Amino acid sequence: MKRRKFFKLASAGAASITLGTACRRAGDNTGGPASGTGVNNIIPDYRATIKTSFSKSDTRSPNDKVILALIGAGGFGTYLILEAVKAGGNILIKYVCDVDDTRGGRAIYELEKIQGFKPISVRDMRRVFDDSEVDGVFIATPEHWHALATIWACQAGKDVYVEKTVSHNIFEGQQMIKAAMKYERIVQCGTQNRSSEYALTAREYIKNGGLGKIGAVHVRHLVTGPIPFQEREDTPAPDTIDWDMWLGPAPQVPYSVTRNKSWGFYWDYGGGVTSGDAIHQVDLARLVLDDPGFPKSVYCCGGRYFFDDNRDAPDYQMVTFDYDKFALTLEAGSCTPYMQKTPPEIRLGDTFPKWMQNSTRVLILGTEKMMYLGRMGGGWQVFDMDEQLVAEESGYFPLQAHILDFIDCIRTRKQPRGNIVQGHNSSVLIHLANIAYRSGNKQLLFSPDYETITNDQQAVALARGSYRPGYEVAASV
Repeated sequence: MKRRKFFKLASAGAASITLGTACRRAGDNTGGPASGTGVNNIIPDYRATIKTSFSKSDTRSPNDKVILALIGAGGFGTYLILEAVKAGGNILIKYVCDVDDTRGGRAIYELEKIQGFKPISVRDMRRVFDDSEVDGVFIATPEHWHALATIWACQAGKDVYVEKTVSHNIFEGQQMIKAAMKYERIVQCGTQNRSSEYALTAREYIKNGGLGKIGAVHVRHLVTGPIPFQEREDTPAPDTIDWDMWLGPAPQVPYSVTRNKSWGFYWDYGGGVTSGDAIHQVDLARLVLDDPGFPKSVYCCGGRYFFDDNRDAPDYQMVTFDYDKFALTLEAGSCTPYMQKTPPEIRLGDTFPKWMQNSTRVLILGTEKMMYLGRMGGGWQVFDMDEQLVAEESGYFPLQAHILDFIDCIRTRKQPRGNIVQGHNSSVLIHLANIAYRSGNKQLLFSPDYETITNDQQAVALARGSYRPGYEVAASV
């Protein structure tokens, strides 16, 4: 099958910073707040701040070294920063920051070997922000820290690469956009598929009518399991960790190694099975559909079906988003040992996944044909009647390309491919899914105009979040 190339990757930046077609103008009655809910009909103020380009002209030569820091040096943070230095881009990592002294050692050791300079180890990210030499930061903390760390970095004049899911609630994403725009800082979200050339050719194929009219999109994130879970008892925090700083915006609780090491299972710190990884597929689906904005409703069912333990997050969720013209579903869980993520030889090669048991595929159903789409490598294939293959495009793991786009934008001040507006728009879907579950497995009505839940006050509160004194995400950034 001949490979098809539609246009160059560089066209994906500033064009994708708009809110999306599903966000209607004020005054459109469709999708507005239901009467009697007490919801204010106010367009979020961050929207008036959005810029497609920045006015500052502090561009630099590609020969100028970019000084960076890592904040959050766990397993993925270490992997991320090592991929960054391997990608090139004439960078130097000056700091490795983590509140836990047991983390970051491998990153520092490997970085010293690669760059001939030993990064400085610090606990408090504010030391990094105070260093005028630092141009930008990689934020790979637990999710409850993403927004505040990004806002602090922007206020300090640093550019940001922030991991997904970029925020911990809907309000936080709005504030991150405001900070990026106010201080004119580059904010690249860790939604790597935005730098996949095959994702853009899939988008063009769909826009050109190759599938017909789109009626349904099915996003899958079904990983191995079920895995038993045992919560450890609370203990005094070890001297090796600043537990108060680790908690940050989250409620004050005694130290627990379970919360520290398995934070993704707790709503105070993460978003469960939909947030940590499924966001990649959700964002990819939005990208190839030309970035629709927000749905008008969400329904979620799910639960702890396999283990009755103390985890907050469910081990299975099925979510339906109503986009009026089409439906998007997200199936996420950790109970399918027979499913497999796309293996490295496919993600880094020219072949395609076995779609039936691929754990992270996206399936797009049109009136004429259907498309299977792989995330972070794997490409796409289109099928007609009787499994007839009619078009395909292989694709490669785009992490280093995504990092290099961030580095390039630090120098040029262009908007990055994974800009904070689209990072927020995709994150809202994850938050709505979890809020619907936490509100009692129910349907929530959502106003794309006012970016608020209109039929449940408990859900509205969850979308806003709350903060410990001293770690607030403020209304004014």
